Amino acid sequence: MTCCLLLVCLTSCLMMVCAYQLTQPFAMDARLFDASRTGDVQLLHRLLAENPLLLHSLALTSTDNPLHVASIAGHVDFVKEIMRLKPEYVEELNHDGFSPIHIASANGYLEIVREMLRVDRRLCRLNGRDEWTPLHYAASRGRVDVIREMVLACPESVEDVTVQGETAIHLAVKCSQFKAIKSLVELIAETNKVNVLNMKDKHGDSVLHLATWKKQHQVVEGLVGNETIAGALEVNSVNDRGLTALDLVFPNETGDWEMEAILRGAGALRAVDTVHSGVQWFNSQSHNHTHTASETHQLQEQQKTNRWEYFQFKKGRDSPSDARTALLVVASLVATATFQVGLNPPNGNWQDSSDVNSNGTGSNNEPLHLAGRSIMGSYSEASFVVFVVLNSIGFYFSLYTMIVLTANFPLQLELQICIMAVYTTYSTAVVNIAPSFNTWLFFLVFNSVLPFLVGLAAKWARHPVTIRLTKPLGKWILRFFDLIW
Repeated sequence: MTCCLLLVCLTSCLMMVCAYQLTQPFAMDARLFDASRTGDVQLLHRLLAENPLLLHSLALTSTDNPLHVASIAGHVDFVKEIMRLKPEYVEELNHDGFSPIHIASANGYLEIVREMLRVDRRLCRLNGRDEWTPLHYAASRGRVDVIREMVLACPESVEDVTVQGETAIHLAVKCSQFKAIKSLVELIAETNKVNVLNMKDKHGDSVLHLATWKKQHQVVEGLVGNETIAGALEVNSVNDRGLTALDLVFPNETGDWEMEAILRGAGALRAVDTVHSGVQWFNSQSHNHTHTASETHQLQEQQKTNRWEYFQFKKGRDSPSDARTALLVVASLVATATFQVGLNPPNGNWQDSSDVNSNGTGSNNEPLHLAGRSIMGSYSEASFVVFVVLNSIGFYFSLYTMIVLTANFPLQLELQICIMAVYTTYSTAVVNIAPSFNTWLFFLVFNSVLPFLVGLAAKWARHPVTIRLTKPLGKWILRFFDLIW
């Protein structure tokens, strides 16, 4: 029996190893890999002497070729020799979607990039993973020399876009590569490709939108202040959310008033202002057609809707980590506010106990009360119950949000114990300031079952039927706040 169990275990382990190996990409010959990694051209020649078909048969045994490895290590002489022997390796993508020129561009190996472009200048437009070209990687990493080499070799490469619709200068702005941005702007002007600066990504954002949103003052000033491109730059371009670059400036934030002055000096307007000016210009130029008041109002309403949508969370644009951080901050603020209000309700608590008169009421026409009980509850128990119930719901929902957002965090058990201890403290305090036995008993039961009710409510709220039914209500709420705005 023991031998059988041992045999079964060994067989299972062997099958697991085989399955793992089958899922991994094939590896090249170890000696060829070492030669590529170290740039040993002599070892390469010895291996080819032993097997003249080594480079030709490599496509059957490996997803990486020696050119990939040598490009990572930056060995120029080895790269030149491989390209002489097998030039088609330059265009091959590995299992990660990178060609040798993608790797060399990202690492800033100018000499290697230059040698590869001598094989074919169009290589700088070779699409890799997510349709990124070598120029895209060079721009996102700030490889200024490589950028200049590629753009001068193939000016059309600045117009290539990723699957997200991003050009090289879009990526440079997103990655805050200021030297690369400056170089690209100069090259775009030099090669007469100014239209690239007005190209929009998947979200309709131009380079000016991104630079303004990221508060890159020097980039904005360099774009609108460049005399070569200023006339062709569309400063009032509207993105998919109906916002111009100026709409992304918030003058109450530090330094934004300077950026607003720069943009306004270049003739930038807010989206609502462009609608108004567009209507006026059209009315003055056309006698056959005019915008009605309802059309103008409709355009303004569209701008408001787009502004609301701009601040909403969008997948692919907003970082889930940033969204979680923001939710944690809001939940913490709500928990702090509701905790304080729960312990100190409106009108405060009685500081002393009342004396009973002969008619059964408290002294000074005050209701009967005990020290530490709620003044509000003593005068109106119904109002006090409504207040505490709503406050408790807000308090525990904020705690529940913290629990959800910190799931799988280190010390999660300790954190949950802390949260439940805080809730128990809150519940004890609320129960003990109740003005009567009935409210005391109600709060005791309510605060005991509230955690379970919140869990059920959260599960119910995420049900597809509930989402479909409550969607019109959400739109109505947004519409209400939109009217206020």
